[in-house]
Amino acid sequence: MFFRGLTKLSVDAKGRVAVPKAQRDLLEENGVLELVVTGSPSRCLNVYPKAEWDELEQKIMAAPNVESKGAQRLQRIYVGYATPVELDGTGRMLLTAELRAFAGIQRSAMLVGLGKKLEIWDEERWKREFGMTDEDDAADSDIDMSDVPQELLNLSL
Repeated sequence: MFFRGLTKLSVDAKGRVAVPKAQRDLLEENGVLELVVTGSPSRCLNVYPKAEWDELEQKIMAAPNVESKGAQRLQRIYVGYATPVELDGTGRMLLTAELRAFAGIQRSAMLVGLGKKLEIWDEERWKREFGMTDEDDAADSDIDMSDVPQELLNLSL
């Protein structure tokens, strides 16, 4: 299973978002009934199929954290915000008030497919981070590649 693509979502008054049909079909084809939504240090939400989450959670909690405030922070964000969710009969997923507040998600969001997970961003934050805004000039919108791993730089994209 491999998620990809970008979709704008509306957030209803109860905090639900409709998962696009392509993503729902992919989940169904792979027998995924339960998802886990959690926070990310990027201030977006990560959505994992339950089996993927279970593996990741074990690795996160096995990491040494005694003298690392950064490791403790990551554990608190990832595991502390982890919330099991299921899609309702119409393909909607409930994002709790705590999750929405953490990611600053208001009325519209962006769903981003990233391989084994999905990300949900507040639309305005997504535009500021990755899209063109009215203040942006196309010539000034280059992506900073200074910290990209060499493995990615060697790819012919």
